[in-house]
Amino acid sequence: MSDDVLSIIPSDPRWQPDRAAVDVVVALAGELASGDADGADVEIEVTWHDAVTAVDCGANLERIGCPLCRAAIDTTWWGDLLEAHGDDGFTTLAVEVPCCGGPTTLDVLDYDWPCGFARFEIAVWNPGRPWFGEDELAALGDRLGHPVKQIRAHI
Repeated sequence: MSDDVLSIIPSDPRWQPDRAAVDVVVALAGELASGDADGADVEIEVTWHDAVTAVDCGANLERIGCPLCRAAIDTTWWGDLLEAHGDDGFTTLAVEVPCCGGPTTLDVLDYDWPCGFARFEIAVWNPGRPWFGEDELAALGDRLGHPVKQIRAHI
């Protein structure tokens, strides 16, 4: 069996919210994801990570592009990075890309299906919709106290 996960993460990979704001955001995410005022039948998981963690799109990932030379980056390189940092997270997002050897950061690579990095994540499992709209993301970010973005994974 496979699952879809729609994750909401802060736009700043290192930022974490105040715990008091999270309950309000989780309730709103459940309502938006299910289309039901009480968020019925939506499973939501909230995670505070000790270190910056990759929030990837799973099997949805089609391509990664280099922001420096615009070449495609082998997704095997990405998979190896995720495996190497899966348990401990990332102390830095700085990296030399394999295509041109240039210095950049992982959060600015061109992911075809969004990927991100975060120390906080709200994961909506098998939502009743593919994405949140821009206005909905703004509302979630306002309630959380920081702008957010979304990652949709197929696992």
